[in-house]
Amino acid sequence: MRRLAPLAALALLAACAGAPNREPTLYEQLGGRDGIAAITDHLLDAFARDPRVAPTFDHVDIRRFRRYFADYLCQTADGPCRYTGDPMSEVHRGMHIDEAMFNAVVQDLIIAMDREHVPVRVQNRLLARLAPQRKDIIYH
Repeated sequence: MRRLAPLAALALLAACAGAPNREPTLYEQLGGRDGIAAITDHLLDAFARDPRVAPTFDHVDIRRFRRYFADYLCQTADGPCRYTGDPMSEVHRGMHIDEAMFNAVVQDLIIAMDREHVPVRVQNRLLARLAPQRKDIIYH
């Protein structure tokens, strides 16, 4: 019985220690669903004020864009959402987006994240995940 006491104490201490600390997911660092919705709203506001980008959205269903873009960001950030829209190459086909327009959109996204006080390192993580889509957006 005396030999079991130290084992029981060790087991109790291990149980009290809990799970090891883990870094929050990118989704959590962006503020979860609410944070991503706010970033999307700030982005749409930035687009409306940006003369480089605004004309592109003249004939876009903003409600639909908002929903799909928020889901896209959520999925990209490993959140629970699923983007069900068309592939990026299809969405941007015929829009003739050049490097300057692409960079303007990225700048507007950074502005939107700044307005939500997203730390720069978290912004960089999201931008790194979005960057591979560049090839599907420019010049289609």
